[in-house]
Amino acid sequence: MSAVKDAADPIPRALAALGFDPRAVLVKEPGVLLDPKFLSALHAELEREFGSDEATTTLVQIGFLHGLQDATRAVQGAFAAERGAALLPSAPPLALRFQIQPGALPPAGFEVHGSWPEHSEASALSAAGGHRACSLSAGYTSGWLSGILDADILALETGCVSRGDEACQFVAREAEAWRDADDAEALALLDALPFDAFRDVVHAERPEAAPAAGAFDPDAAVVHVWGAVMVIPFAGAEEALRTLHTMERDPASREVSVVVIDLSGAIIDEAFGAVALEQIVETVEAWGAEAIFADVSPISERVVAGLERQPLLIHKDLRQAIAVAFQIAEARRRPV
Repeated sequence: MSAVKDAADPIPRALAALGFDPRAVLVKEPGVLLDPKFLSALHAELEREFGSDEATTTLVQIGFLHGLQDATRAVQGAFAAERGAALLPSAPPLALRFQIQPGALPPAGFEVHGSWPEHSEASALSAAGGHRACSLSAGYTSGWLSGILDADILALETGCVSRGDEACQFVAREAEAWRDADDAEALALLDALPFDAFRDVVHAERPEAAPAAGAFDPDAAVVHVWGAVMVIPFAGAEEALRTLHTMERDPASREVSVVVIDLSGAIIDEAFGAVALEQIVETVEAWGAEAIFADVSPISERVVAGLERQPLLIHKDLRQAIAVAFQIAEARRRPV
């Protein structure tokens, strides 16, 4: 059994004490973390050796590293191109489903509610007897969202089938929003997640440069459709709505499940602009799709944040918003 690592080391202390190197786990096939026998044994071993609290912290850290690695791979590969064809990222191994709470605005910054429809970890825990939180799933979701959104995101479990709930559910917020809410569980986990240090670990494993733009030209005011993802430039309220209604009748849009509205350079006023964006979200949702707003200008942030009908996500970077869209589209196709 190896010595316990220094507290400044981002590698989980509990696993280091077991002589188990998370860096080795990090480069292995992440699907191992969805194996029921492995999950059950990992929970039991950590809790037996270190107690419930430290076991939970360590599981969140392991999951975070895996989620961050997968998100980094997705962002780096989203627009790698060969002969003008985008190389699309695959779905995260842990199926994620996102939803917006109707009529509810986040207390601050980013907030999204969601579920783990396959509830793999909860099933493993139920089979082992008793209830221990889906900490690995929460950690993975935190790392994946942090990497995709380039922000410090923490996801907490809010419901679990292993304790009789209908679904395994979570809520994810930016670190500062959790701190403002003074949530004791969130504060404890935030102390255990040195986000920048974890990014250094993952980037050391994946030192590739940022992905090339490929065939995507963000300055071109044209609609892009890549299978399940559509990108529409916002060139005024009437134009954007007319484009949406036109694309609605286009066979190419039948498979679209996520629509990215590119707000680059747009100034959204509180009257017509805000109403138009709400109509866009409503129209996209009527397709059975999800809307994402990208590249909101600082002068428009307050108006967009105050919309009564919110998109699924608001992202500050267009390219990463599209990478998120592909991931969400793939996750929506996962069998449940």
